[in-house]
Amino acid sequence: MIAEVIIDIAHSEVDKVFDYVALPDTKKGQRVLVPFGNRNIEGYVINLKDKSELENEKLKTIIKPLDNFIILTDELLKLSEYMQQKNHLKKVDTLRLFLPSGMRKGKVKELLKTVYVANLFKPKDELMLLVRKNAIQQINLIEFLENEKVYKSSDLIQKFGATAVNKLANLGILKKSNLKIYRKPQSNIKEDKKVILTDEQNFAIKEILCEPKINLLFGVTGSGKTEVYMHCIDSVVKSGKSAIMLVPEISLTPQILSVFKARFGDNVAILHSGLSVGERFDEWQRIRNGDAQIVIGARSAIFAPVTNLGLIIIDEEHDSSYKSESNPRFFTHNVAKFRGEYNKCPVVLGSATPSIDSFWRAKNKEYKLIELTKRANNKQMPQIQIIDMCSEISFGNTGMFSRQLLSDLKECIEHKNQAIIFVNRRGFSSYIICRECGYIAKCEDCDASLVYHKEESELKCHFCGKRYKALTKCPNCGSEYIRMGAVGTERVVEELKRIFPNVKILRMDVDNTRSKNAHSKILEEFSSNAPSVLVGTQIIAKGHDFPNVTLVGIVDADMSLHFSDFRSVERTFQLVTQVAGRAGRADKFGKVVLQTYCPKHYVYKYAANYDYKSFFEKEINLRETTKFPPFAKIVRILISSEDENLAKNIGSKIYLPICQLEEKNKSDFLFCRAMKSPVAKIQRKFRFQILMRFKQSVADMLTDEIYKIVQKNTNPKANIFIEDNPSNLS
Repeated sequence: MIAEVIIDIAHSEVDKVFDYVALPDTKKGQRVLVPFGNRNIEGYVINLKDKSELENEKLKTIIKPLDNFIILTDELLKLSEYMQQKNHLKKVDTLRLFLPSGMRKGKVKELLKTVYVANLFKPKDELMLLVRKNAIQQINLIEFLENEKVYKSSDLIQKFGATAVNKLANLGILKKSNLKIYRKPQSNIKEDKKVILTDEQNFAIKEILCEPKINLLFGVTGSGKTEVYMHCIDSVVKSGKSAIMLVPEISLTPQILSVFKARFGDNVAILHSGLSVGERFDEWQRIRNGDAQIVIGARSAIFAPVTNLGLIIIDEEHDSSYKSESNPRFFTHNVAKFRGEYNKCPVVLGSATPSIDSFWRAKNKEYKLIELTKRANNKQMPQIQIIDMCSEISFGNTGMFSRQLLSDLKECIEHKNQAIIFVNRRGFSSYIICRECGYIAKCEDCDASLVYHKEESELKCHFCGKRYKALTKCPNCGSEYIRMGAVGTERVVEELKRIFPNVKILRMDVDNTRSKNAHSKILEEFSSNAPSVLVGTQIIAKGHDFPNVTLVGIVDADMSLHFSDFRSVERTFQLVTQVAGRAGRADKFGKVVLQTYCPKHYVYKYAANYDYKSFFEKEINLRETTKFPPFAKIVRILISSEDENLAKNIGSKIYLPICQLEEKNKSDFLFCRAMKSPVAKIQRKFRFQILMRFKQSVADMLTDEIYKIVQKNTNPKANIFIEDNPSNLS
């Protein structure tokens, strides 16, 4: 028997199938150790066949299997093929997505602990005769034991001493064994609240489960989408199937996990990059073994090795985190669609602010549209008050908070309620500038301004993570007149602590949530303190449910509005609506104060009225007129190298045949330009890009041609990536 093996080396020259002589127990989907060149390396058996095109004596033999189980099911192997074709990915890059990274090269193994099993083969009074009368600890241990019960060796030794434990083991009263221990992620299990579903919720559940389609669950914030998800999952699990539920942020997993654990217990597993290597491996094993039928996690959980998949849910489906922007590049929705079709099961895309693309597909009957138009508790949506910060300045208020926001914060605190302050920048100040010569502190390795972090008294680059000492004077002219730029979360926290010294002020952003369980600790502290204020970035903008939050303040709503990206208005609407939805979710009335320097922009009018449909009609008409997605496709080729001239030359070599392709398809190309990337350098690598936009009707054909052109111009000293409709054009 011949095994077709993909070698675990991410290099285009070896990214192909190699034939090996199979061992008698070799199985399709196994991970194996094979000889390759002058070393032994891991590989994946993707197929077995009777004979090779090469002569058998020229073939090497598999050394051994690396696991006693199948890693790659037929479904995952077919998914790998699909992703290779759809996203033009390397074979091995797709296969690596399907197993915990710690498994590769033996970085993680099963955790086994020594245990003792009680073997009470005689009545306890007869067992007492086997030990000396003065062996008090041995007698106490026999009294302690229960029939067929498993005890940790460390617990018994601590309680009765090693001598007593070893003596009873020698007598056969205790049997020594190794027990597999699962490293389970920490979770706070809350009480499972039984709720009475609304008519809309019941209808949604029925519609989702009635047929294997892609469903867009469009429900206002607080409409009970999570309860719909849980009822659908409960139905699927009771029928013997499994379910995957994705959330966009790791910060959302603790809250979701606690709710799901309360209802489904240990039948729930979690997968995301915040877990330790051991925890991720054990959760993956529990899923693969069928010990957990429900998988919750971030983007990577879509590759969970579930069997008999019955439902896929993508919550906050509009979020850009569902598109992978690093190798291997993929769009989670496409993977979910493939797995849904393969398993003939429904896929649910849920959001209060669906992406323009998803809602357009629903309007065109490609997705089934299901709506939840009211909050589950029948409470009104929180009132959004728009504050013109230009008029605040004219009244002499040059601070970061409007008079209205400060007044409402004071009232919120006096009533012992909670508030959320949303700031879309982390750090203390987004840049440092010299008032004398105009010098701006920039990263040496990236074309980016350094952000001042007061807590560490450092300047940080948010692209590469490099740190610098804080400036006391300008390195260019020596001036001590250093001015801070736009405010970040740290500065907002400092100002709030000054104004409200006796109130608990918490911060939640990427900088203070890097450590394990940091998200959970901050959220737990916030939920258990009233009055209190939580200041944060997009991490706090969606999914969280705090019943005592009555006020949301949006410090600078314009932050996402002025990016040079066709989705900037859409993202602003989504952010405002999502963060506003954190207020007034329980019995208390909620209010939102939105600060802006562009109060007449149409996006705020629609957001203030929670009028997504009118916003959609306005935006989709603009997209159709200007020929942007979903009416066109954007493709970006990004070339980066430490050698600026090399990156530029490669870009030129690729751009020339693309221009020839454009000439042949003039009516189909809407835009084609080569240029420096908006962020021209990251981590010492210079970045150039070729940006194209063409008609949707010929998108696949032209994209395939572009991949062929790029393939002919690869260079080991440069990274070249092709992105379809990139979520970030910087």
